[in-house]
Amino acid sequence: MTHGIHHVTAIAGPASRNVRFYTRTLGLRLVKQTVNFDDPGTWHLYYGDEAGAPGTILTFFPWEHVAPGRLGVGETQETVFRVPEGAIGFWTHRFLAHGVAHEALEKRFGETVVAFRDPDGMRLALVAVPGAEREPGFASGDVPAEHAIRGFHSVSLLVEDAAPTGAVLADVLGFAEAAREDTTVRYRTSTDGVGGTVDLRAVGGFLKPRPGGGSVHHVAFRAADDVAQAAMVERLKENHGIGTTEQKDRNYFRSVYFREPGHVLFEIATDAPGFAADEPTAALGTQLKLPAFLEGQRERIAAVLPDLGLGAA
Repeated sequence: MTHGIHHVTAIAGPASRNVRFYTRTLGLRLVKQTVNFDDPGTWHLYYGDEAGAPGTILTFFPWEHVAPGRLGVGETQETVFRVPEGAIGFWTHRFLAHGVAHEALEKRFGETVVAFRDPDGMRLALVAVPGAEREPGFASGDVPAEHAIRGFHSVSLLVEDAAPTGAVLADVLGFAEAAREDTTVRYRTSTDGVGGTVDLRAVGGFLKPRPGGGSVHHVAFRAADDVAQAAMVERLKENHGIGTTEQKDRNYFRSVYFREPGHVLFEIATDAPGFAADEPTAALGTQLKLPAFLEGQRERIAAVLPDLGLGAA
């Protein structure tokens, strides 16, 4: 079975700043330039590994003048990437050199972690993963392949009570409780690979979130195909009394959405057809791509989208 995190979608400020940070500072590949299908005057930018594989994809809706978000209960607290064990020193030095706001190294569940923020204040972290150096890395600019990010490690979610959310993770999304540390319950998939971990942090009495710059909009989980997705939807309804939206075609995957019991917005996204559906892998992220229903508006849409600064040095 295919399980784990498919992608994470967040809200950002200026698009050019977002591109600069994720491609140049973090060394991710811009794998798709498209738009918010429900708001075509807004970019939808996708970053990931060389092929845009599920479990590596961080996406953004950037708004030039967005107000900062406020973290609250019922929201993703932190989005965490995997790096090889030997790469942590490289990244801490890089954060210092590039003025990236970051914390001191710490241990979580026995793993070495460095937490940091992007220019919009989004909470991110790197985790040193033994054996990750044997996985292919994407060399980008002055980030060599041996130190490159290897997809997602985890997301941490702030919830009032971990148990109901954990039940959905375990029964529907392919995770199982693996460990506890303080107020955090860790869930993992059986493969525990890329995107294979979710941490639930129980925080009673916390403020509700205010979405804005730096906020995570939703977390998407993997389904191999439409059949697997439909089975997950049915299980969610029958065992948890939770309905989903109708399936939406996002060109690169097909999605359903729902609020899990802790109020975090979840998506179930199919692995197919992938980001090479409308441009070859070698050319991913190099041109504006639109769904068929928006192609007739291409000239108007392109005219209002902010410049991404891709030609800047």
